Amino acid sequence: MRGLFVDATEELAGVFRQMYRPGQDPECGVHMQDHVRPEELPGLLAGQDFVLNDRTFMPTEIMRQCAGLKHVIFLGTGARSYMNPEELEAAGITVHTIKGYGDTAVGEHAIALMWAGARDLARMDRGIRQGQWLRSEGMQLTGKTLGLLGFGGIAGEVARIAAGSGMRVIAWNRTPRSAPGVTFVDLDTLLAESHVLSLHLLLTDETRHFLDAQRLAKLRPGVLLVNTARGALVDEAAMIAALRSGAIGHAALDVFDEEPLPADSPFIGLENVTLSAHSAFRTPEASETLLRRALDIAVKVAG
Repeated sequence: MRGLFVDATEELAGVFRQMYRPGQDPECGVHMQDHVRPEELPGLLAGQDFVLNDRTFMPTEIMRQCAGLKHVIFLGTGARSYMNPEELEAAGITVHTIKGYGDTAVGEHAIALMWAGARDLARMDRGIRQGQWLRSEGMQLTGKTLGLLGFGGIAGEVARIAAGSGMRVIAWNRTPRSAPGVTFVDLDTLLAESHVLSLHLLLTDETRHFLDAQRLAKLRPGVLLVNTARGALVDEAAMIAALRSGAIGHAALDVFDEEPLPADSPFIGLENVTLSAHSAFRTPEASETLLRRALDIAVKVAG
C-alpha cells in the first residue's frame, strides 16, 4: 500500500514529516506543488493506492485515468468543492474527509473576522498605510445578536467565545440541536434578528447558494455577514449587490467561489469587506491534528 501527498506546501510538508511514523504508517511520498493541474494527476498518481489532497481539483473523467487508485483522503470537510464523491465512488474511488480537526482554529478566525468587520479595521489599516487618517464609527458587539447559520463543532466554538463577549447567540440548523447559551430559532427569525450572521453549513447540492437574493433580502439592514465555511453557500453576485446598496453593511470573508481570489474580483474594490485567504483552519495545532488523522485513515484503508 503506497500513496502520495499530491499538493503539499512547505508548511504542510513539514507538518506531514513531523506526524509521519516510519514503519507504522503506509508508504507515502510528498509532492511539493501548491497548485496541481488536473491533467497532471494520472501521471503523478500512477501506481498509487491512495492520495492525500489539500486543494486539488479532481474531475471524475481525469480520476478514471488514475489506474489502481482506490482512496482520496481529502484534508478537510469540503471535498465536494473539488470533486464529486458519488461519481468517484461509482468509479471505484472512495473519498474520505476529516471533521473536527480545526473547530477551535476556524471558530477563533470567525470571531476575529467579526471583530475586524465590526470596527472596520481593514479599511482603516489600508487608509493609514496610504497616508490617510480614516476614523470609522463601528458596531459595538456587546448586547448584539449573533446568528449562526448551521450548528456543528465550529459554530459551537463561535458561540462559546461570543457568549463570553456579551453577545446574544441564536442559531438555526437543518436538524434539531441544543447547546448551552444558544437559542435555536426558525430560519426567518435568524435572518431578521441577527446583527451578525456567521455561516457554518456544509456545502452540498442542497445548500449551494443557500443565501440567495431572496434570503439575503430578509436580513436585518446593515447586517455584518461572516463566512468561514464555503463561498458557494452564498450567491456572490447577490451578495455584492447587497454590499453596494448597503443592505449588507459589511462582509468578512475567508472563502470565495473562486480561489485564489482573482485580481479583478468585485470584492477588491469594495470598502465594506474584510478579506482573508481561506486560512481560518491554518494553525499549527489544527494542521498537526489534520495530518495525523489523514495518516490514520491511510493506516485503516491499508488494513
